[in-house]
Amino acid sequence: MSEGEVLPNAETRVDSPRDRRIAIPEGERQYHIGLGRGDLAEYILLPGDPDRTSRIATRLDSIELEHQHREFATVTGTFRGQRVSVVSTGIGTDNVEIVVAEILAITERPTFIRVGSCGALQPEMHLGDLVITTGAVRLESTTSFFVHDGYPAVADYEAITALVEAAERLGHRYHVGVTATAPGFFGAQGRPIPQLPIRYPDLAEDMARQRVMNFEMEASALLVLASLARCRAGVVCAVYANRTTGEFVGGATKDAAEAACVDTGLEGLIVLAEMDAQKRTASTDRWRPSLWTTTART
Repeated sequence: MSEGEVLPNAETRVDSPRDRRIAIPEGERQYHIGLGRGDLAEYILLPGDPDRTSRIATRLDSIELEHQHREFATVTGTFRGQRVSVVSTGIGTDNVEIVVAEILAITERPTFIRVGSCGALQPEMHLGDLVITTGAVRLESTTSFFVHDGYPAVADYEAITALVEAAERLGHRYHVGVTATAPGFFGAQGRPIPQLPIRYPDLAEDMARQRVMNFEMEASALLVLASLARCRAGVVCAVYANRTTGEFVGGATKDAAEAACVDTGLEGLIVLAEMDAQKRTASTDRWRPSLWTTTART
């Protein structure tokens, strides 16, 4: 997209805070995340849990900014020489919409990696495994306010490749495939609720038969909105529950699973930065596997 070009249905009046339809504060900071231009890196991790942001911060080499407003906790710093940011989204696709929209307003063309937790749907998956999402079933409704119901939620191929490379480098067990993004945790994922009826008690089994790998609650919104904004986005989640066996993670296993997911996300950002350097060297805007070999030779 050339400079100044906008999508056909994009709102052209968003630069005017006087438009009564638009929730833009008078100041320079975004309304929900409380951040302004320059506060964020262009390589961004998106955990759901705000407490996870502070745990990720301990892995950074240096920190230049820490901020929290509501459930949106932010850290910006450097990791292995690369400027990165971490912004928690809270739970659900509605929160992801807020975070992504406000990040887009104060960055140029960010790269997003979601690091989260999930429930496994396939029998070969174990607690603590990682799932790298190629695309997401849009069981939620947030994205329907942006795109047609048949529009796919697809991860960027560079982000998928980077996360696979990261998991391999770190030696973590992982799976690659389709995710289902649900709008809730209990009935919305087919879990029975003694006090309430649910419409789709066989939802997990239906998704499993369609070779969906996992349930989670944010991926599809991130992938759709990033695609519309022509940004890269990927998703890696740690398996906290196994819907086939009924097991649920806890204790040291949970801590190790979160650590594996976070480390893979951070390493994935490093790989993406390496890929970007390779593209610049080759004077191309699309990464391809041969660029690694070419760069290694030079």
